[in-house]
Amino acid sequence: MDRITLNFNADHTVATVALNRPKQHNGVDWQMLKEMREVQKKLAREKGLRAVLIKGEGPSFCAGLDFKSVLSSPKTAAVMYANLWLPMRNIFQSWSTGWRDLGVPVIAVVHGNCFGAGLQLALGADIRICTPDSTLSILEAKWGLVPDMGGGALLRELLPLDKAKELTMTGRMLKGTDALALGLVTHVSENPQAHADELLREILTRSPDSVAASKFMLQHIWGIDQGAHLTQERRWQRRLMGFKNQRISVARNSKAEQANMPYAPRQIRG
Repeated sequence: MDRITLNFNADHTVATVALNRPKQHNGVDWQMLKEMREVQKKLAREKGLRAVLIKGEGPSFCAGLDFKSVLSSPKTAAVMYANLWLPMRNIFQSWSTGWRDLGVPVIAVVHGNCFGAGLQLALGADIRICTPDSTLSILEAKWGLVPDMGGGALLRELLPLDKAKELTMTGRMLKGTDALALGLVTHVSENPQAHADELLREILTRSPDSVAASKFMLQHIWGIDQGAHLTQERRWQRRLMGFKNQRISVARNSKAEQANMPYAPRQIRG
């Protein structure tokens, strides 16, 4: 694997998963999605695993989906679009929600940019620790889309509905301190790695069975059924992707001369 690195501590109880496209600010491409799913499956087989840390190499945690890479390959784009029609959780949604299947605490250590797919990955962790100057955004609105990598299903546990709608509709940028005030992240720290290590030392003193049961119990009783919500993510993304206003969003972000291209009248109805 060259998009994701996986390392363990000396006794193989703590895994560190690092996004490893630093020059692209860890922009997510198809290969990274596949590698992340393989990492999740591998960790699920690690019987002695007690915790997972997720981080990004280079200047950012993850700047979101690498649209340039995706759009450069029609075949890859077609495969990715086809995933929206699957009747079960797809590879995009596993990117974030796959971490909830592991019976261990998963901590996201966030710095730099954390946009779109990056924020949805962080939302899939049990705990998020970021630097005060991190920049976070549900950025899909920029591209005329909705967050469909598990983000919608996960936001409902953290934010009131009006706040989730506002951030999703605007794609507003938040600094780490603002994200903490809203409840989007768990902690803000000048040294999130050290903070995560200290938190893990505390959690690892507890029974791994208790930790796993606590995680799964709370996930099941908090809010609506996740599977039903993921179905809605796929449904609404299919009603956006490739249609006129979504193409305009891409053009407005890709071609300077079309920066002010007006959107067509709203097409989406409930």
